[in-house]
Amino acid sequence: MAKLFESLGKLGLALAIGGGVVNSALFNVDAGHRAVIFDRFRGVQDAVVGEGTHFLIPWVQKPIIFDCRSRPRNVPVITGSKDLQNVNITLRILFRPVTSQLPRIFTSIGEDYDERVLPSITTEVLKAVVARFDAGELITQRELVSRQVSEDLTERASTFGLILDDVSLTHLTFGKEFTEAVEMKQVAQQEAERARFVVEKAEQQKQAAIISAEGDSQAALLIANSLMEAGDGLVELRKLEAAEDIAFQLSRSRNVTYLPSGQGTLLQLPQ
Repeated sequence: MAKLFESLGKLGLALAIGGGVVNSALFNVDAGHRAVIFDRFRGVQDAVVGEGTHFLIPWVQKPIIFDCRSRPRNVPVITGSKDLQNVNITLRILFRPVTSQLPRIFTSIGEDYDERVLPSITTEVLKAVVARFDAGELITQRELVSRQVSEDLTERASTFGLILDDVSLTHLTFGKEFTEAVEMKQVAQQEAERARFVVEKAEQQKQAAIISAEGDSQAALLIANSLMEAGDGLVELRKLEAAEDIAFQLSRSRNVTYLPSGQGTLLQLPQ
């Protein structure tokens, strides 16, 4: 009986050791990932291992897993425009490695290739592109700036085995001095518009005064001509019209009483 337990113990130990060896000889590559095999005797293998479960030689070989899915990264950069204005730009990049170049990336750059490559090449490209535009052009031609940055950065990243699926400018601001200058310019433009309105209004009033004076002069000329043709008749007519208007106004007043001349009027005065 003791020999049986001893045999079972040895068998269990052998199975455990065998299971450990088999488990150490297997590795998994998840979806969207790739693996590069490092061999202690031959170095980094040229073959790229795809998704699934694979075998390796324990202790001799080691898998290095890379995420080959598109990942976002924001890179802030402070640079200068063509007219020497400080510009704060944030670039959002969607990147992924070229699968076939993973061995070269691991050998020449390392697993943290994005930390070592993207900030430097993004700063380099942004400074080169932004320096071609004035501060105003960066605002009015933002789409052109974004397209040039995308083209130059994509070409630059390809030399390191990286694919850029999307490059976009998410943040664009200027220095305090430029912002204050823009605000002052807007205020000056508003003041200029207000001054032009005042000048135009004065010009219109001047034209109206000239037209009114010309009308009065023409009316005076017509009156003078009428007096010359009709003599005092026109003056007498104007007097009658004025008297008629005065009589009409007085007749509407309660405090005025008309007393015809040559007639006696009895007034009831208090005793």
